[in-house]
Amino acid sequence: MMARTQITLEHESQRRARQRASDMGISLAEYVRRLVERDLGRSLAKADPALVFDLGRSRGSDIAKEKHAMIAAAMASARPRKRRR
Repeated sequence: MMARTQITLEHESQRRARQRASDMGISLAEYVRRLVERDLGRSLAKADPALVFDLGRSRGSDIAKEKHAMIAAAMASARPRKRRR
């Protein structure tokens, strides 16, 4: 269950956060949720390697050359980061 929260940001910080969220293809709210979860050291939803596969007909593209790098990147982005002490 989620709880509604209101925050106040400097105009420039809000603009930059909205731009970053847009670049990531997510909402500002999701961007902030991810930042909070990362800071608290809790893991985000696990990456689904199935998203890399079954993307449709390649029509001549050779995705197989890059699949290992794509899988590694997807898995690395889902790993909780270790906090420094």
